[in-house]
Parts: sequence; structure tokens; C-alpha cells
Amino acid sequence: MTTTASAPAFTRPDGSALRVLVVDDEQMLTDLLSMALRMEGWDVRTAGSGFDALAAARDFEPDAMVLDIMMPDLDGMAVLQRLRHSGNDVPVLFLTAKDAVADRVAGLTAGGDDYVTKPFSLEEVVARLRGLMRRAGTASTRDSEPILRVGDLSLNEDSHEVVRGGTEIDLTATEFELLRFLMRNQRRVVSKAQILDRVWNYDFGGRSSVVELYISYLRKKIDAGHEPLIHTVRGVGYMIKAPQ
Repeated sequence: MTTTASAPAFTRPDGSALRVLVVDDEQMLTDLLSMALRMEGWDVRTAGSGFDALAAARDFEPDAMVLDIMMPDLDGMAVLQRLRHSGNDVPVLFLTAKDAVADRVAGLTAGGDDYVTKPFSLEEVVARLRGLMRRAGTASTRDSEPILRVGDLSLNEDSHEVVRGGTEIDLTATEFELLRFLMRNQRRVVSKAQILDRVWNYDFGGRSSVVELYISYLRKKIDAGHEPLIHTVRGVGYMIKAPQ
């Protein structure tokens, strides 16, 4: 692991430092991550077990979480499932020694937003957390008109409310950013590479399957029971457009 260089810190809308909860049963690792993130201006709290993580998430109310998957009492997947079941949609960056594609997909399917494999650089963790905050809208720039519309679908960039046909749709931070990117480019085909670059803000191991996975999530939430808005242009990419 390498140390990270300082960069302008993101803050909450009230100007206070963003909060991150770092969860890992390796004390040395949590100490290193805490030091690096505090240097970046984050307000950091740590937990050494799954049950401690759940308690800290309730008390600390973090803006992001770095969550180890392999823990002795309650693993990261179970922690995340309990958080989501309780209505907590905090963006989660999974941290694990596993490197198989199946483990990456399992983490994302469980409701995680990103994935880092050990060993990693501290710069990588910081960069990916910043990406999560941008996708969650914590530090994104706003246009003068915050409402995007495609047919009967509307997306409010300020409040993060998504509504189709009068029904509000609940999206994760990554799903929201993917939909926003599509809507900002409506009637324009965007490639998987463009989506990876814009939505994930780094090369996700070149795995276009992640894009396919999240497009399928969006379709289930946006297009279910409606005329489809999200279209696949075979061999090129994806496009969102209103029905003719």
C-alpha cells in the first residue's frame, strides 16, 4: 500500500466534513485507511466487526462506508443486507481479498456500490470513495435546471427523486448516476466504455458485464410495467428515449 497525496476535500452541504465508516477486523489496515482519509479531510470512524459496524452506522450516520467482506462474526454481505433492510442506503465500497468475478458481482448484487481487492493503494480507496460521493450527488455540480425528463420519467438532480408515471422509484447511488448519464444523453447512443468512464470514474477492470448488470437493474425499476425507455443498440451501447 502507498500513501495518498492531499487533494481538495469534499464536504457536506453545511460545510462539515464528509463522514466515512471504515470496517475491517485488521487493526493495522483500519489505522492506515483512517490516517489517509483524515489527511483528505474526511471525518473517520472505524469498526472491527460486523455487529460493531451496524451500531456505528446507526450512531455515526456516515456518508460512505468501506466494508470488509470477510469478518469473523458477521460478514460484509450480511452487514450490507441488514443496512439495506433497515432503509439505510449509504454508499458502500467493499474491501476484500477475493478477486473472482463472481465475488465482485455478488457484492454489487447485494447492494454495494463499488469493490476494491486487497492489496490496494490508499490512493485507489480515496479515489473510489470520491467517485461514490460524486455518484451520490454529495459534491456534484448542479445545472440551473435540476429536472431531467424523458417521456413520463423525471429525475431531480438536486433531491435525487426519480418518478415515472406518478410513481416514485427508489434507486441506489450508482443506479441514479447511470440513469442521469443516460437521460443527459437522451436519444444518443452511449457505449459501455463511456458509461464505465462516466459512472464509475475509473477502469472497472475492463468488465463491461458490470454495465450490463446495472442496465438490467434499471430496466426492472424504470421500464417494468411501462413501454420501454432504455434500449440496447446491439454492438454499440445503450440509449434512452421517449416512446414515439
